[in-house]
Amino acid sequence: MTERPHDKPTAPGTDELREQIDHTREELGQTVEALAAKTDVKARAQEKAAEVKNQAAAKAEELKAKATDLAHQAQDRLPDPVKSKAAQAAEQARAKAGQAGQLWQEKAPEPVRHTTSQGMRLARDNRGVLLTAAGAVVLVWLACRRRKG
Repeated sequence: MTERPHDKPTAPGTDELREQIDHTREELGQTVEALAAKTDVKARAQEKAAEVKNQAAAKAEELKAKATDLAHQAQDRLPDPVKSKAAQAAEQARAKAGQAGQLWQEKAPEPVRHTTSQGMRLARDNRGVLLTAAGAVVLVWLACRRRKG
């Protein structure tokens, strides 16, 4: 009786076994890397924080642009006499603020002046955050006004 060729068990060759081993090692290495990445909580938290920070910065820019646009629209709608009165009032306010500042420097005790100057420096250093917050407040105020009106 003759054996058919497909009945013979075929043993893989040495080269074929080495290829399978290399392939299995590569797959195992990729699996281990994927598992390590999933268990690296600190890195994942940092990635998420960076993502949220970028989203917040984009939203802040959007709100800032909206606030600027609304301010320009409001300024464009004002009649010229109102604009000149506002400019005069602003100039008077600056002059009074200058006088008040000078009086403050003369009358305030040194520790209070020091603390106040630190606060002013902090506000100056974080001007962008303060302006963004002020813009958001203006937007909320305008939105509330529109709903009532």
